[in-house]
Amino acid sequence: MPGATAIRTHTCGELRVSDAGSDVALAGWLHNRRDLGGVLFIDLRDHHGITQIVVHPEARLDVDLAHMQKETVLRVEGGVTARDPATVNPAMDTGEIEVEVRAASVLGPAEPLPLNVFPEDDPPEDTRLRYRFLDLRRSRMQRNLVLRARTIASIRSRMTGHGFVEVQTPTLTASSPEGARDYLVPSRLYPGNFYALPQAPQQYKQLLMASGFDRYYQIAPCYRDENSRADRSPGEFYQLDLEMSFVDQEDVFRVVEDVLHGVFTDIRPDRDVTPTPFPRIPFDTATERYGTDKPDLRNPLEMRDVTSVVADSGIRAFEGEVSAMVVGAEHAMSRSQVATHEEFVRELGAGGLASLVVEPEGTVRGPLARHLPDDVRDRLIEAVGASPGETIFLVSDRDRQVARGYMGALRDRLGEQLGLLEEGVYRFCWVVDFPMYELGADSGEIEFSHNPFSMPQGGLEALNELDPLDVKAFQYDVVCNGVELSSGAIRNHRLDVMYRAFEIAGYSSQDVDERFGALGRAFRYGAPPHGGIAPGLDRIVMLLADEPNIREVIAFPMNQRAVDPLMGAPAPATPEQLRELRLEVRDPVPPPARAAEPE
Repeated sequence: MPGATAIRTHTCGELRVSDAGSDVALAGWLHNRRDLGGVLFIDLRDHHGITQIVVHPEARLDVDLAHMQKETVLRVEGGVTARDPATVNPAMDTGEIEVEVRAASVLGPAEPLPLNVFPEDDPPEDTRLRYRFLDLRRSRMQRNLVLRARTIASIRSRMTGHGFVEVQTPTLTASSPEGARDYLVPSRLYPGNFYALPQAPQQYKQLLMASGFDRYYQIAPCYRDENSRADRSPGEFYQLDLEMSFVDQEDVFRVVEDVLHGVFTDIRPDRDVTPTPFPRIPFDTATERYGTDKPDLRNPLEMRDVTSVVADSGIRAFEGEVSAMVVGAEHAMSRSQVATHEEFVRELGAGGLASLVVEPEGTVRGPLARHLPDDVRDRLIEAVGASPGETIFLVSDRDRQVARGYMGALRDRLGEQLGLLEEGVYRFCWVVDFPMYELGADSGEIEFSHNPFSMPQGGLEALNELDPLDVKAFQYDVVCNGVELSSGAIRNHRLDVMYRAFEIAGYSSQDVDERFGALGRAFRYGAPPHGGIAPGLDRIVMLLADEPNIREVIAFPMNQRAVDPLMGAPAPATPEQLRELRLEVRDPVPPPARAAEPE
């Protein structure tokens, strides 16, 4: 029998009506109990399911099940009986049977609980994380982690089918600029020197391509010292890391689309998944239409750049870059509703939000209507395709991307509030043609906008002849329902192109050799064209599980403050440890207190 061990004959999710008349032994947690006129009904739970056990008054047991603490671990022996048709529970896999108990024993006593396993309440997050071993017993968390395991199994099967070889890369390495802060690990053998936990296996996977491996992947742990978000776990996360040789961008897309489409349809056959090939949206188009480089295509609202349309309006508020969006007449808003949206964009940093309602005769009404010249009004209505009864929103800023970002945030807000999001779907797209460089927000200097190892479109010629801000890279993001699953790129495998790319960003060839010496040496001895991507596993599972927070699909996550209340991390090192590492701690800052013990 699949569930048979030395302690039990079956699991708590295994018995069926065909087992009626059998003698069995079950083990599990006391999930719930009901005393009905002296007959005690207990739900016994394990990882596989729940079985109802019955204790009749005449049963002489060595333990008092009627007053036992929930979550006590029990072993029971008894006979399987078919339930009366009137008492069958169709919601349970074992709902047609029950076990009449003849003997019971306690395998693991339980104290009063700091949080309920059943019924599933909603305690504070720190309480859930400190007692994660209890939280993980709950059906929601059991389902999520089983779904995570199924997702990984599906990924591995598909990657193997595409000819990928799974290779594990080091988790103690050298610091590398991946866009976030490193976690540093002091070396005992070489005091004053540090390893870094990898933000990603970026250099290693490129080195594998230079080593002659054609297709590599792994379910890779990555470490980044960055702030928490609902879709990002601080500290540690996992990704499907992959790299391919002798490919261009479309080759990578075809493989990744097949894997992601297959996994999502496999795990969620009840959902409609974007058919392959996924739409390709240039970065400039994505920011103009959706105000973001991770557009949620479930939302039908689209934006327009109307800077040139309203440039001669004479309205001071429109002197910068102007983005517009139209909301349908069926979603007409009161002045107070519009005011809440105006306040929303002001809180983001915008100077304000203009709104105009189109009248049947082609005029507009709103606070700016009387200031808008007729010809500008007509051009605006035509440019955005507005019809009578529809509302035109406009926002302006000196910086084009900032103006689009404000409107994009409003687009997301309206999509949620107005119920515009397509339901029961996974809408994928690729965002392509990212800029190679950008101006640093603080420095004002040329910086890499994304992965510095990307191949510029046009190669060395583009780097030498174009304004750096006009250079596009073979970089791409895959996005699902507004969640960026990953960034990827066709890599820069030519050392001359790499030196020039880094020179533009302010790094000398000596800097490159010092920081990326292994990669540079590999490229000197013949490296193939290669590219890859690394979709975030935690984010994939979060979408598949319909969870709004990534911590719901991770077994033992940190909280939003990058603290692990369960294990008490981070924690001070002992004086002996510091002496051994020859380190001194100055002005220590203790992490926030862990959740209080229950009284």
